[in-house]
Amino acid sequence: MARIDYYNDPKAPKPNSIVVAVTAYVVDDQDKLLLIRRTDNDLYAIPGGALELGETLTTTVIREVKEETGIDVEVTGLIGVYSNPAHIIKFTNGEVRQEFSLCFRATPIGGQVQTSDESKEVLWINQAELDTLNIHPSIRLRIEHGQQKRVKPYYT
Repeated sequence: MARIDYYNDPKAPKPNSIVVAVTAYVVDDQDKLLLIRRTDNDLYAIPGGALELGETLTTTVIREVKEETGIDVEVTGLIGVYSNPAHIIKFTNGEVRQEFSLCFRATPIGGQVQTSDESKEVLWINQAELDTLNIHPSIRLRIEHGQQKRVKPYYT
C-alpha cells in the first residue's frame, strides 16, 4: 500500500482516521543510527508502526523494529509525542490519517539486519551522514530530538 505524506500543505485531504503509532530511535555502541528505506514511499526513516490490540506501546516498538529491521531492541525512554494535525498521510486504500506517533529511544540487544515487506533497505548510518538521505521532515524532527538527549519529552 503506497502512501503520500502532506506536511503543512493547504491542499492536503481531510483526515478520516487517527492511529496510535510508534517510532524508534535506535543507536548502537558506535553511535550509528538504525534506519530503514520504506517500501511505501521510498524515504529513509527510523523504524516504527501501528499499535495492535493487546499490545503495550513498548511491545509495539520491540515488534516493529524486529519486523522491519531484524534487530532486537530494549526500550529505554520516551523522546516525544508527535500529533501535528498539519501532517496528513494518505494511503492508496482510501485512509487519510492524521499523524499521531510516540517516539522512543531504544538500544539494540541482538538480531541480524534484514529487510521486510515494509523496508527495502536497512542500515546503520553514521549520524553525520544523515543529510545525504531523503528523510521526511517529521522523521528528521524525531531524529534531532533523539540526538539532543532531552531531559523532558517533546510534545505537540
